[in-house]
Amino acid sequence: MVALATRAFAESGWAVLQLDCLGCGDSAGDFGDASWQAWVNDVGLGYGWLKERFGLMPALWSLRAGSLLVSDWLASSGTRAAWLGWQPVTNGKQHLTQFLRLKAASEMLAESDARAAMAALRDAMQRGETVEVAGYALASGLVAGMERAAVCLNAAAIAEPVVLLEVVSGDRQAVSPGLARLVESGVQAGADVTADVVEGSAFWQTQEIEEVPALIERSLVALERFV
Repeated sequence: MVALATRAFAESGWAVLQLDCLGCGDSAGDFGDASWQAWVNDVGLGYGWLKERFGLMPALWSLRAGSLLVSDWLASSGTRAAWLGWQPVTNGKQHLTQFLRLKAASEMLAESDARAAMAALRDAMQRGETVEVAGYALASGLVAGMERAAVCLNAAAIAEPVVLLEVVSGDRQAVSPGLARLVESGVQAGADVTADVVEGSAFWQTQEIEEVPALIERSLVALERFV
């Protein structure tokens, strides 16, 4: 989906950098080498590269927990940028908890045992140990940063439009309550932020490759606001 969207954005006139953070994709290092701050820095490096190469102010585009990285980078750098967010994860601690549950699920633990296993994982990470979940080695520097991360929308950090899109299925026609609260707080702070839904499959977690053309089409409309 990201590759399809990248091509669609480019065909409509956008220069697009699809970023692999440290230890991911084609970037250097292993996943276990990653830290949250290194990933935040990677966002800044990508932004700076685009700005220098094309002489224009880049917009930001995130998927899932990438919204946490974008929010942290905007806050720490003081940069003001337009932002398109796909299926934004807004609370890092909650997201990490959901990820750690994969460990319990893989071992088919009962609920009480699952809670104990997750507590043991957190204790190990707080001691600076690297733990493995679903084939990923999670270093303490990555976990600690994610636990502290939360999306913040305010006019001081974000002067340009922010468009957040959720993919939904079934009868739900509105954004999730958590995202609705986040948008409301941003609007009250003076930020130009909107959220919308498109119908489709959760392509980021399905076993088979799924495509959601409506998400790309809606994103192209959002990008017109950024011009």
